[in-house]
Amino acid sequence: MFYLGDPLYFPPLSQTHPTGIVAFGGDLSLPRLQLAYRSGIFPWFEDGEPITWYSPAERMVLFLEDLKVSKSLKKIIDKKIFEVTFNKAFREVIANCQNVKRSGQLGTWITDDMIHAYCNLHEAGMAKSVEVWESGELVGGLYGIDLGHIFCGESMFSLRSNASKVAFVHLVEKLKRENYLLLDCQVYNPHLESLGAVEIDRDDFLMILNSANKN
Repeated sequence: MFYLGDPLYFPPLSQTHPTGIVAFGGDLSLPRLQLAYRSGIFPWFEDGEPITWYSPAERMVLFLEDLKVSKSLKKIIDKKIFEVTFNKAFREVIANCQNVKRSGQLGTWITDDMIHAYCNLHEAGMAKSVEVWESGELVGGLYGIDLGHIFCGESMFSLRSNASKVAFVHLVEKLKRENYLLLDCQVYNPHLESLGAVEIDRDDFLMILNSANKN
């Protein structure tokens, strides 16, 4: 396994462990996180563990035209039960993602250090959020990293049924209008698969990512 020091560097992804681990260590500084996402790498670890950097062999992505919206979800969106905004409450969204209880998960990978780091990314214009409101109360949302032509989804939460799905659909529609190539969902999730996401090889993902970085 590769252990990062102070230099701003990641090993070649050809050296990635079969588990998807690229390296351990380093820090969550703005320059390192920017380099990571532009290289197809993301941090994923729990409190008390060393910083762990991943690039899975199979990458879960949504090609925007493949979005699946069920009839029941479309009815909810059409009824305009929820108000949807962008980048109005980033810190509140990531805090809710940290605190929401998830089935089969004892803790959270969103540590306080992660919140601080991603708020810095938000202030730099790279981390963005989608908020879902009901009667003025934040009831759902998601956040991720905006690479210009690819949006890397990080986490979502829902305090009302379907609120996170509403955020997801509105984000995809916005990305479509702005000619993004895809939404990076990182790792397999049956919830995202139901919305149209699929797994592709790491090399295929990197080819798309690198083509976007050149533009």
